[in-house]
Amino acid sequence: MNKSAPSLKKKKHDGGRGLSAVAILVACLCALPMLAVLLAALSGGTETVQHLAETVLGGYAVTTLALVALVACGTFAVGVGAAWLVTMTRFPAARFFEVALVLPLAFPSYVLAYAYTHLLDHPGIVQTTLREVMGWGPRDYWFPEIRSLGGAALMLVLVLYPYVYLLARAAFLQQSGTTFLAARALGSSPWAAFFKVSLPLARPAIAGGVLLTVMETIADFGTVSYFGVQTFATGIYTSWFSLFDRVGAAQLALCLLSFALILAMLERLQRGAAKYHDPARQAKSAPTMPLTGWRATGAVVLCGLPVLLGAVLPIIVLFSMGLGSEQNLLSERYLGYIRNSATLASVAAVVTVAAAICIGFFQRMRGDRLARGAAYVARLGYAVPGGVIAVGLLVPFAAFDNAVDAWMRSTFDISTGLLITGSIWLLVIAYMVRFLAAALGAYEGGQAMVHVNMDAASRSLGQGPVGTLRRVHLPILAPSLLTALLIVFVDVMKELPATLIMRPFNFDTLAVQAYRLASDERLEGAAVPSLVIVAMGLMPVILICRQVRRR
Repeated sequence: MNKSAPSLKKKKHDGGRGLSAVAILVACLCALPMLAVLLAALSGGTETVQHLAETVLGGYAVTTLALVALVACGTFAVGVGAAWLVTMTRFPAARFFEVALVLPLAFPSYVLAYAYTHLLDHPGIVQTTLREVMGWGPRDYWFPEIRSLGGAALMLVLVLYPYVYLLARAAFLQQSGTTFLAARALGSSPWAAFFKVSLPLARPAIAGGVLLTVMETIADFGTVSYFGVQTFATGIYTSWFSLFDRVGAAQLALCLLSFALILAMLERLQRGAAKYHDPARQAKSAPTMPLTGWRATGAVVLCGLPVLLGAVLPIIVLFSMGLGSEQNLLSERYLGYIRNSATLASVAAVVTVAAAICIGFFQRMRGDRLARGAAYVARLGYAVPGGVIAVGLLVPFAAFDNAVDAWMRSTFDISTGLLITGSIWLLVIAYMVRFLAAALGAYEGGQAMVHVNMDAASRSLGQGPVGTLRRVHLPILAPSLLTALLIVFVDVMKELPATLIMRPFNFDTLAVQAYRLASDERLEGAAVPSLVIVAMGLMPVILICRQVRRR
């Protein structure tokens, strides 16, 4: 017995150090682009800061905050309202809307921008029809401008509200009906019980969903750039790639990164008070209220409107635009775009989820300040624009490649060229940094249901950290990991700026092709790759919908 004790102790720690090293490496990769931006910003001195403050900084800040406020309020109202209706009430087609409300998650916001510009702009279908029917001239009427701050906020709300909807719906389903029934017994109406009981209990999940949408909003480039809305994201791109003012762009990126840090702290604080309980121990689920008459009609309209505006109408518009274009979807070029997009999304999803497993399990295994700091740093990339991450990775890795090439030339008279820069793997690292927070959130949501006693039982049976992860955690977390894979796959399919900057030569994707055609105002042509992006994103979203229904 005594002879086996050392081997058991050794087995317990087998693989733990390697897992910790991988988690720390992932955290360092996530911090690398931010450190590069910080160093570039500090190298500029105060003159550039003063010039930015006197010219564009105030405008960028006001516009970004206004866009954030509009999107946060819109996603909260649509996501929470739809989640409560499909969860807590019964009305015609409730089961259908339960799944259909997730469909806009497959749409990039810039694709909706292309569709609604074609539909609502001055030469678009709606205004042209109004002028023909009413006999109006170009200045005889007023019509809302789609290429505006409000239009950009609407596009973002339509594609981002599913984040709030999914989390709010899960929170409502997991609530015990005892508190809701107690509020009803004390004389509260169903609506009052919702605002006094159900909504406060779901606050952590809802706040997490809204903060995710805010992070997506401040990092968005495609929509605000196409609509001409001047935010920090567009300012960074203009300074870096049009004005070639690297220092000014870095200082603008530092402002945006500071905002991201505040959001990450808020997200962490609101999650810190959340408690998880086993749903099987709930005495009774919350009752559902039947809706009839005008209330049922109102529920159908309220749930159907986001689906109509966020999925059905854009597909119809894009399809009609694509029929009139000269793009051949079956050509070798487009098949190459599809193959490149699918390859990038698949590889990035696997790498990102693997990194999330390492970070999440490292935090659970250690639980110290280092582990918490690694998880905190890993979340920050979600709020940083893809272009900032791309440049922040290109600068240090290009320096590394040049140093290796110079050493090989001087030592062996061999040129190695660019080993990492310009490769698909550096682009995958950028995706991992950008979307690791989404995968980590899905992983930790499932990990919270794995009781610590399971870890203790695994250790008592001689399993080390890697064995516990492989034999205990991963089988239980399989649904959460599948959700994380699907979320990252869809996000990478939609990602534009990092792909635009870091893609290897002759390695274009569907997102790059759509952006290129839309920038030339060839919206009919941009509809074809946009439709393929949506179609490829819909397949994972449908799988997510099936999981939503089963749960």
